[in-house]
Amino acid sequence: MKILLMEDDAVLSDILLDFLRENYSVEYAFNSDDVYKHLESQKFDIFIFDINVAGLNGLELLEELRAYSDTTPTIFITAYTDTAYLKKAFDLGAHDYIKKPFELEELNVRIENTKRLFNIDTTKEIKITEQISFCKEFKEITKDGVKLSLGAKDCLLLSYFLANQKRVLSSEELMQNVWDFDTTPSDATLRSHIRTLRDIIGKEKITTLRGSGYIYE
Repeated sequence: MKILLMEDDAVLSDILLDFLRENYSVEYAFNSDDVYKHLESQKFDIFIFDINVAGLNGLELLEELRAYSDTTPTIFITAYTDTAYLKKAFDLGAHDYIKKPFELEELNVRIENTKRLFNIDTTKEIKITEQISFCKEFKEITKDGVKLSLGAKDCLLLSYFLANQKRVLSSEELMQNVWDFDTTPSDATLRSHIRTLRDIIGKEKITTLRGSGYIYE
């Protein structure tokens, strides 16, 4: 399941990304411009938007998206306590609303409820080749009919590659989006995980671009 998070609070966004990426594929947007950039090339199962962001706020953004016939289920997070914002959010087509401060597990419950209501299937396997498929939820690869378990970081790394195919990914970007901000790995550790993935899915799937990073094709 793919989630697009829009939140302009740097501390909160780091916390949310670390938490959500343990179970979901998540892209981050600082503002509405970033949201539209992501939507140019990707589709998402759920939007999580903060209301009070610079520029086009979350409510205005959702109004535009709904005008373009985008029906992606949307959860708002906000510090506003005025119920007028709650009413407007639902009038514009939001599906859930959570007030700051909130427990991370509460957000997860709301995501899972949205997933259930809209029949979003997280168990769907991603086909890598004719003989190889990947299921993130169960952290496993099926290769020639045989199921192989992946380590947590290998699973997250492969998920990130799959969500960013044909895009050059620097070592720094991979480290920032796969590892917690306070547990940044060494280059050798990253290379070791990539080597593990190559051994399973094929060396040709992840290419090293010297001085630039990696690309999944």
